This record gives sequence, structure tokens and C-alpha cells, in this order.
Amino acid sequence: MSAKLNKLDEILRPVVEGLGYELWGIEFRSQGRNSVLRLFIDDQNDGISVEDCEKVSRQVSGVLDVEDPIQNEYTLEVSSPGMDRPLFRLEQFEDWAGHQVSIRLRMAFDGRRKFQGVLKGTEGGDVVVVVDDHEYLLPFESIDKANIVPVFE
Repeated sequence: MSAKLNKLDEILRPVVEGLGYELWGIEFRSQGRNSVLRLFIDDQNDGISVEDCEKVSRQVSGVLDVEDPIQNEYTLEVSSPGMDRPLFRLEQFEDWAGHQVSIRLRMAFDGRRKFQGVLKGTEGGDVVVVVDDHEYLLPFESIDKANIVPVFE
């Protein structure tokens, strides 16, 4: 996690948890004047409604205005992780073992950057995924993006 994301997590996690939600993860996409700060919130008991997102957005906006951790203009979005939830922390990879996952790496590993298969969990600082009967241990630090792949039967 980058220093900016660590700082945002440090500031925003207590706010989100204080409202009774889990801060699932944070994305910050810096694109000049169109930067986006996206918070994913979750509630294991009731799921997330639009009203929940509005409530968190109002609180977080106030804190961000005071703390001012992002110097440029940005748009704040608050969302549920959804069915294709992104995975941000190593413990989330462990918790979602057994599910289909799609992983994109920052740099090629074993000749490829994209992996889609069954998430087996973690081993040390690596994420274990089985793709076409081959087990890969992908260094967590090299993961650029990872999502659960919904499977409908």
C-alpha cells in the first residue's frame, strides 16, 4: 500500500468504523483534474444501501476537508464492494479462499501479469492461486489489482 493510501486509511478507518461499517478498502486514481477517491464500505449483517453510502460520504467529506490529505481536486465516491469485490489486504485473500479470483500484477511473474483461478489463501507474504491445475505463489506486494469473480450456477 502506498504512503498516501496508508495515510488515508489511518484518517478514514476510525470515521467509517465509528459509523458502524467496515472500511473494506480505498482506491485513489490520480488523473490530473479528474482524480477519484473511492471508499468501499461493508456491513456483514445488513449489506450496504445508498443511504449508508450517503451517510459515510458526508462524514468522510467533513474529515477530509479538515485534514486535507489530498492537495489536488478529486471526486469522492463511497460504494459497497459488490459481488466482484476488490481485495486490498492480505487477510482478505485468506478470508476469501475457495473463491474464483482475478489478479493483475504490476510486473510479469512467470511470464504473465494476469491470473484467474481459484484462490487458495496465503502463504507467508504470498497469495496462492491455482490456474489450470498449476499453483502460483504471487508476492502480495506485486499485486496491482485483485477481484473476486462471481460464479453463477
